Amino acid sequence: MNIAIVGASGAVGQEFLRVLDEQDFPIDNLRLFGSKRSAGQTRTFRSKEYVIEELTHDSDFSNVDIAFTSAGAGTSKEYADTITAHGTIMIDNSSAFRMDPDVPLVVPEVNPKDALDRPRGIIGNPNCTTIQMVVALNAIEKLSHITNVHVATYQAASGAGATAMQELQNQYGEISRGEKPTVEKFAHQLADNVIPHVDIFLDNDYTKEEMKMYNETRKIMHSDIKVSATCVRVPVLRAHSEAIWVKTERPISAAEAREAFEKAEGIVVVEERDGKKHYPMPLFVAGKDPVYVGRIREDVSDPCGLTFWVVADQIKKGAALNAVQIAQWLIANDK
Repeated sequence: MNIAIVGASGAVGQEFLRVLDEQDFPIDNLRLFGSKRSAGQTRTFRSKEYVIEELTHDSDFSNVDIAFTSAGAGTSKEYADTITAHGTIMIDNSSAFRMDPDVPLVVPEVNPKDALDRPRGIIGNPNCTTIQMVVALNAIEKLSHITNVHVATYQAASGAGATAMQELQNQYGEISRGEKPTVEKFAHQLADNVIPHVDIFLDNDYTKEEMKMYNETRKIMHSDIKVSATCVRVPVLRAHSEAIWVKTERPISAAEAREAFEKAEGIVVVEERDGKKHYPMPLFVAGKDPVYVGRIREDVSDPCGLTFWVVADQIKKGAALNAVQIAQWLIANDK
């Protein structure tokens, strides 16, 4: 396979390199692309140095089989035709095309076959919060149709990029030295704080991030499911957590749900055992591949309700790994 990474110098771009190596992804030729600012920098992959090329409309993708793009929605929109002109499959990590009807939005554990219908040569990688949620929801949906979801997210700094992660770390250093924390990436200081604000506010008073969870979930699951989200930024580096309440058409016991989660692809159940306080936490999930589920219980407010806790690495499963898994599915199915 001839592979390209667009946005190679960013946090997700670097994660692509790590994940491709970890997954032993078959690569004959690798090309890295970035902005004019990052062009000329080098990155090491499998003991070989690669120079980042500047992405321009003259960039030649004719010999590239799959391009992983993570350079922002504006870049994806501007260069999509350049990347796909000669048949390259573009797996895009931005929000540029997610809700376009002619671009499939894919989570391999849920709807891999959607990747086959890609008239523009583009496959959308969903929003990180949506990915981990639908992996868990899909296990319950197989038992009984989910009609409603309420979710509160606890989102790591990594969702806002590498500079946001650095800002969080810098803020703790500044606080320890008695200095005023520097605030640039977020609306408020994130260290020692939680911020109920991720992305821009819309006319309905939800944020764009919250509405992504509503719209993307329906598209991925091919469902009339309704999702109401409150997205919160928390002082964690790189793993997102979610408290999820679902309403199903028939009652599902906690034991039945737990069994479904344990059998589901891509999920690890972490539950309290023998009085030990075991449940998924960002501290232990960062850097891991699966979606972790715990605190599984029946909703005391609704006989058809369940509630559970979900944690996944935002940069990994929420971005790079999901995209690589799409590519792996295409290769395994010769598509």
